[in-house]
Amino acid sequence: MSSDGSPLDVAGISSPSAPGLSETGAPPAFDFSLLLESQFVLVIVSALGIIWLGAHGSLRRPPSAAPAKLKKGEKRRDEEKFVEGLAASDAIRFPIMLAVVLVSLYYLLQWLEDPAILNRILRGYMGIMAIAGLGELTGDALDNLASLIFPAVWADGTGQVYRIDPDRRCQYVIDRETGEKIAIKGRETPLPGRLASLAPSERSRRLLWNIRHLLNEEWTARILLRGVFSAKFNLRASGLLGFAMAAVAAMAYHWTGWDALSNLLSIAMCYASFMMISPTSFGIGTMVLASLFVYDVAMVFYTPYMITVAKNIDAPIKLVFTGSKGVSMLGLGDIVVPGMLMALALRFDLFQHYQKQAKLEPVQLTTEMTSETSPGVTNITTTTTTQHRRIKAPYVDTRGQWGNRFWTTPVGRLLPVPEASEAIAATAFPKPYFYASLVGYAAGMLVTLTVMLMYRHGQPALLYLVPGVTGSLWLTGLRRGELKDMWGYTEDGSLDTEDVVVEVDGEGKVVKQRVEDGLKEEKKESGEGKAETETPGNDGDGEQKRAEKEVSSCELFVFSVTVPPPAEPAA
Repeated sequence: MSSDGSPLDVAGISSPSAPGLSETGAPPAFDFSLLLESQFVLVIVSALGIIWLGAHGSLRRPPSAAPAKLKKGEKRRDEEKFVEGLAASDAIRFPIMLAVVLVSLYYLLQWLEDPAILNRILRGYMGIMAIAGLGELTGDALDNLASLIFPAVWADGTGQVYRIDPDRRCQYVIDRETGEKIAIKGRETPLPGRLASLAPSERSRRLLWNIRHLLNEEWTARILLRGVFSAKFNLRASGLLGFAMAAVAAMAYHWTGWDALSNLLSIAMCYASFMMISPTSFGIGTMVLASLFVYDVAMVFYTPYMITVAKNIDAPIKLVFTGSKGVSMLGLGDIVVPGMLMALALRFDLFQHYQKQAKLEPVQLTTEMTSETSPGVTNITTTTTTQHRRIKAPYVDTRGQWGNRFWTTPVGRLLPVPEASEAIAATAFPKPYFYASLVGYAAGMLVTLTVMLMYRHGQPALLYLVPGVTGSLWLTGLRRGELKDMWGYTEDGSLDTEDVVVEVDGEGKVVKQRVEDGLKEEKKESGEGKAETETPGNDGDGEQKRAEKEVSSCELFVFSVTVPPPAEPAA
């Protein structure tokens, strides 16, 4: 946080000639009402809002949840697979890479003497890079908007839960005693509650079902340039529309340079960073933040590089807010760096939620021991013990669940009705670690602003944000007695075991677990293993050959988008 506006800092009040000290050498008096200035409030609210969105957007199936059962012919979505995140070596590599980039920009500016040339290049480059992030952000926002209009479940004023079946094109309730699905006559519409009155005719209802189908189903796009290139990928209507809107916004920013568009692209880049970058464990995340903490302090206090580059670079690498006290700038690094660990905390909360939903099923384990009592005589001793197999709860995708939560939450309540299990599992799970990190981040921002305004001198924001976020998380683990669980949690895939046999004590608590290799049948039966082990390169070669056979010899270029056909209502 700096009055000079570095990319990793916030700009506020200009530094006086004798910054930070009064004539007596004591710190100057500070008016805390300055923190209520609109520009500083926007800085804190914007940072917290972006982190909240990015953390929830990064949610995926935790290792403690079982993959959702697939329909016939359906493939596992890529975002459910665990990918490699930051490693311990990144704690050294990141500061070095950032320092090299910063110093290079500093001397490039000195050589060019005119920053306008570099700014045009960076604005064009960053605008193109932001299109992907803004497309994803806009697509996810459109998905949530569509879920508010076409939810999968809703509840009336009495708490009765209605579920919407797109295959049968009806709404039904579940009998609490028999578990039977009972279709509700007169509700052959995809709209919930009072919105159902907007589709009185059969024709209008059919149109709404088709619109719901187009918005919710994945499209398949295929591009073929004969003998040169072939690709096949899945997309959604929201993603396609979001990408188009992102391209328009990026071009408008390139030509106008408006701060509002720059802020929008900066938000999108932060959101995309949460999707792509994540520490694999709390230990690694803390190490990375600690190394960037040292980097930020060194570059702001002991070198001219950060301040000089920040003064001259005009690109979507920061949020800019104008107020009565000047221009405030919040750099993306102050959001993404601590936000990565905060997003991990939210996924850890989800991991714990599903871990508590797991059930223990008794299983008999047989052990055979061979012993030779005399020459030529062998005895076989069979021992049978009762252990417990941990059965994971199936994962509920968070996408589109915010609409379900809205329509199943009665007026005046914060949580959905108990029968809306999907909305509760996806959005209303306990979040103690994530909320603690939000409090720590907000406290760090307030301290940074206070020190900056009090001493009228730029402050490296990570100097206060890193202790605030890491301290709040580890103190929460200490208070809850879960430090061992925090330290052992990892997203490198090692915890994503399918069949685990555990030993429990007299109180039913797990004291030991081990994986049984012979209990992995679900994946073999579903055929998922083969689909997931195929590499994109090998599949691409086969796809190109298949695609070339499907087109006639005169077609050199093919671009097609197909949508699964909508289900017809049952007779």
